[in-house]
Amino acid sequence: MSVVLPGECVPAQHVNLKLGPGLLQISDAQGENPIVSTRSGTLNHSANRSKWWIENNSRRYVPAPQESVIGVVMGRSGEGWRVDIGSAHNASLDALAFEGATKRNKPNLKVGSLLYARVSLAHKDMEPELECFDAQTHKAEGFGELKGGFVVSCSLQMSRFLLDPKHFLLPLLGSRFPLEVAVGVNGKVWVNTKEVRQTIAVIRCIEAVDSDGETMDDASVKKFLGKLEI
Repeated sequence: MSVVLPGECVPAQHVNLKLGPGLLQISDAQGENPIVSTRSGTLNHSANRSKWWIENNSRRYVPAPQESVIGVVMGRSGEGWRVDIGSAHNASLDALAFEGATKRNKPNLKVGSLLYARVSLAHKDMEPELECFDAQTHKAEGFGELKGGFVVSCSLQMSRFLLDPKHFLLPLLGSRFPLEVAVGVNGKVWVNTKEVRQTIAVIRCIEAVDSDGETMDDASVKKFLGKLEI
């Protein structure tokens, strides 16, 4: 990992290269297509170096293809809906972008409905588009309307930490009590537990571990849960 500034060239190369937030491929006078950073932060890439992105502790989400997000339905739009995902513009969601959806069998979403979706299209000159199924299997795979539970906001950096299987927080909480969690890289986390006090504990822990808060570590969280008798 390295720190980059806006305008710096990034050595991102791969046969199936996918650029995430903070990176842009441009054309120059020499006919080359360098990849440059559009914001400051830490340059990251996946294990096989096919996905590259810039991590910074921003609150404004910039949509990127294939990312999972949590959004709120704001209203109808033709044969679909407008969804707030925390970006500069609302995203569009087609009524057929669900597993098994047909013209006669469509989801009945209402204003205020909560969704776990995947960004299918993201371009700086177009509004983002969403899908509620996995791109490979075309099955729901957890995407769709989220019923019940509670949503907590966190930094974009924290949401990416929670999506990392090696991060300690969610496995630690899951070892204490049953819980369902959906994490959106747009800084939204949906939590569903059997008891209200458990939901409150999860929310408090996420806020405490977030770098915008007290940045608690593993030991501190265990001690904190002990005080809550959880």
